[in-house]
Amino acid sequence: MRFFVKVIVSAFALWLTTLLVSGVRVVPYENTDVATVLTYLLVAAIFGIVNGTLGTFIRIVAFPLYVITLGLLSFIVNGLLLLLVDWVSGLMGFGLVVDGFWWGVLGALVLGFISWLIGLVVRPGD
Repeated sequence: MRFFVKVIVSAFALWLTTLLVSGVRVVPYENTDVATVLTYLLVAAIFGIVNGTLGTFIRIVAFPLYVITLGLLSFIVNGLLLLLVDWVSGLMGFGLVVDGFWWGVLGALVLGFISWLIGLVVRPGD
């Protein structure tokens, strides 16, 4: 159940990111509202899977570089992961479109910030 809530939060954050960052957009598989919502949910699920598997592996392996750069490397890694989601969803013929590396870094920064803000509201109190 947590995964589905995270996917919905990520999809909403991705939608807000596409409104704020002009170099990041989502292309639905059809021009209907339902198809657009499903595309955002699918892209958010792909991003969650990529970030959860490959992103975790990269963070573990590159931990010394994270320490040396005081965490600034995370912006580059998240931008590259967003570009990877662009490539994976592009193989399906629809989904996330990122115009370049720096748009990916900016999009990942905005996406992470918005997801964090929404997570503060959605997360139940301890």
